[in-house]
Amino acid sequence: MKAVILARLTSPAPATYPTADVRVPAGFPSPAQDYSATTLDLNEVLIHDRAATFILRVYGDSMVDAGISDGDEIIVDRSLEPYEGAIVVAALDGEFTVKRFRRSPDGRGWLLPENPTYPAIPISEHADFMIFGVVTRCLHHVG
Repeated sequence: MKAVILARLTSPAPATYPTADVRVPAGFPSPAQDYSATTLDLNEVLIHDRAATFILRVYGDSMVDAGISDGDEIIVDRSLEPYEGAIVVAALDGEFTVKRFRRSPDGRGWLLPENPTYPAIPISEHADFMIFGVVTRCLHHVG
């Protein structure tokens, strides 16, 4: 799965949208439930560090079991330290990819797809490798 940069978040303007202060059941809604409107700032919910955050569009299906599908946008924070098991955007030998980052007991790094039809990618000590950032959110397209 590859990614391209769509936007770097630089505008300080809040992205606020009206919301209903109600949980939305996936079954049958209760007609007696009270609703109250408020606003939600998407920057506060989605963005940890505005200057280090990028939105990337992904291509391919190697991360479908992690909930990231072809054409989805991911929010990537470059200020976060990659951690064991994080989904990251990495550059390996000049190619960007979105994968889960793991280390084996011997310390060797791996980029793991979340689709069993794709192989794990070992990170050799001689590879040109860099983690671009940690994926914090996926804006998944439905329908």
